[in-house]
Amino acid sequence: MHIHILGICGTFMGGLAALARSAGHRVTGCDAGVYPPMSDQLRALDIDLIEGYDAGQLALQADMYVVGNVVSRSRLPDGNPKYPLMEAILDSGARYTSGPQWLAEHVLQGRHVLAVAGTHGKTTTTAMLAWILECAGMQPGFLVGGVPMNFGISARLGTGAPFVIEADEYDTAFFDKRSKFVHYRPRTAILNNLEFDHADIFDSLADIERQFHHLVRTIPSGGRIVVNGLEESLGRVLHRGCWSQTVSFGAAVSDFTARGEPDAFDILYQGSKLAHVQWQLGGVHNQLNALAAIAAAQHAGVAPPVAAEALGSFENVKRRMEIRGQVPWSANTGGNSLQQVTVYDDFAHHPTAMHTTVNGLRRKVGSARILAVFEPRSNTMKLGAMKAQLPWSLEESDLAFCHSGGLGWDAAEALKPMGIRAHVATTIDELVQQVMREVRAGDQILCMSNGGFGGIHLKLIEALRKK
Repeated sequence: MHIHILGICGTFMGGLAALARSAGHRVTGCDAGVYPPMSDQLRALDIDLIEGYDAGQLALQADMYVVGNVVSRSRLPDGNPKYPLMEAILDSGARYTSGPQWLAEHVLQGRHVLAVAGTHGKTTTTAMLAWILECAGMQPGFLVGGVPMNFGISARLGTGAPFVIEADEYDTAFFDKRSKFVHYRPRTAILNNLEFDHADIFDSLADIERQFHHLVRTIPSGGRIVVNGLEESLGRVLHRGCWSQTVSFGAAVSDFTARGEPDAFDILYQGSKLAHVQWQLGGVHNQLNALAAIAAAQHAGVAPPVAAEALGSFENVKRRMEIRGQVPWSANTGGNSLQQVTVYDDFAHHPTAMHTTVNGLRRKVGSARILAVFEPRSNTMKLGAMKAQLPWSLEESDLAFCHSGGLGWDAAEALKPMGIRAHVATTIDELVQQVMREVRAGDQILCMSNGGFGGIHLKLIEALRKK
């Protein structure tokens, strides 16, 4: 079968493309923007990419057009369709479907699906769970919204029964407004956390809770729901009705709890020690992610001690506190000592995720200065729905640098509570210049965005080396 994927460079659709190629299908695709790591992965698979959505692509005569949720029926200011290819597909009567629907019918059917849902931590927890099953010899398939460093790819079919998938609550397609995860029919589901996000899709937290309950309705009675006991919103979801085994984690009275520091801790089940985790990651959020992954893996047949040992070799996911470069820098303290300036890349874009990321780095680097460089790029942040939370999200940073280009609201006003610690620039180059005026020896530069951020990481590293 020849499938042509619209919006192929998104993390989900790019992973789907890799799975389809592995399954023996001919795969082509198109997108308006291409940036690593997904573009590199697709090219390595020899998948032909077409820039843009011109109607001429209908001449490819694909057997099926798989439509990403980036595609809409919207029109440009001149009245022409924004996605001419989609209009041509509809006019011609060609076969089309959504990405989640194609995945459910061609990949997930008949497998033990383990789905990881939640506002934050989905990608990391999905990667953890896949790695645990891999180390247990179960050869799982997986689809992760990032690139797990242990695997080097974001998706694979696998030869075993389990399939681990990052279960996004975002809508499926312009013709299917249900959340993606409703299609996956998991036997094991992690509900990691839940707060308001995707303001372009949902009007309120209650709307998102309703979609999460739709997911709960699809889990069989022999299935397991692993739920964060710290989240009142998830309690409300399950109160609507639950027909599966439920185990909790995180809260003091939960089934699975942790005892110890985030980088070395015991796993307890109802107060009794099951295993010990010693690993490279830090942060309370990753400790909670580990609890969820271990509880889910147990349902798939992996004993907690085996899961804990696997996490000891877990290497995280690209763009999750990933060090992009370290540049020696004169400490200028009267001697000849040198200190490094470190540049990190992180996917954080929701204020809570940004707060958690900065906190995790603060725990790691102690009193070293943190320069938080970010862009409010997600649809929710572009709408300004959470701009009031930005000062809180950045409170543990020493300085904050915001790229405000393309926003419909005043970033400087939103960051005003931070006083002189906050800097705002309308271009990437100006933002780099602002950082360079402030940087000192030993600084930790944390770049946060859910996009390519204009290549700011390499620009900063180059500027640091020149200076």
